[in-house]
Amino acid sequence: MATAAAAACVRVASPFTGPCIRPPCRFSAARRGPRRAGMAVAAAAGAGGGSPLTVLVTGAGGRTGQIVYKKLKERAGQFVGRGLVRTEESKGKIGGGDDVFIGDIRDPASIASAIEGIDALIILTSAVPKMKPGFDPSKGERPEFYFEEGCFPEQVDWIGQKNQIDAAKSIGVKQVVLVGSMGGTDINHPLNKIGNGNILVWKRKAEQYLADSGLPYTIIRAGGLQDKDGGLRELIVGKDDEILKTETRTIARADVAEVCIQALLFEEAKFKAFDLASKPEGEGTPTTDFRNLFAQVSSRF
Repeated sequence: MATAAAAACVRVASPFTGPCIRPPCRFSAARRGPRRAGMAVAAAAGAGGGSPLTVLVTGAGGRTGQIVYKKLKERAGQFVGRGLVRTEESKGKIGGGDDVFIGDIRDPASIASAIEGIDALIILTSAVPKMKPGFDPSKGERPEFYFEEGCFPEQVDWIGQKNQIDAAKSIGVKQVVLVGSMGGTDINHPLNKIGNGNILVWKRKAEQYLADSGLPYTIIRAGGLQDKDGGLRELIVGKDDEILKTETRTIARADVAEVCIQALLFEEAKFKAFDLASKPEGEGTPTTDFRNLFAQVSSRF
């Protein structure tokens, strides 16, 4: 417009997909100097190649995160892909080996090994509401939702994302891509009412923290996420939720995943924040020039 709880959260028709998290514990994170990360990025950015960027995607067990992780692994010449998931089950689901780490974003100690040595970070974690039992659509009822203890947006979308940003900054990561959601300019947005979680409020707080961190960043506020093939539509960028006033307010997860990766390749994507949606398939020209797409964006937040 992802996580306490032992049971997996139910996924709903919203942009927020991802696992819950376990209770936190204390830690002191390992550090890597910014010089090492900077040298790796500079080498990769050199003309004609150089060392691939080591990129961690958190929330890699979620529906969008899985796509990002897969795309990174498919582009081994450009990237060394890593994933962070919450459980062994999620790790197995994405076919992860030693490059997929298990951790709790509320506990910095448990994500330190995943962060260590990376050049860039893609954050795709989010709180996920669960549906209250007893819902019967045949009676015309409206579903009610709640967040499990430890899975509230304040803990996941604020504290959990802050932990990731702090860890990335401590080792000199050279770019952070954060996927949020449109709707954050409206405190009365319906998504804030789900489970009384104010999810867009906490997402926005994490976005502001990243923008103020001094790290190069790209903040992508995606529209309604759809499970469709990517690369088939013209992408649209905007700001301040202007896109929500139009009829083109959705986007395929695969397209969001591609924009996340392309943002690592172009200077035009850095220090930018934008809303992202797409035209319907068959309307317009499918986007292939991502440098131009990012160049259309002027907003820093």
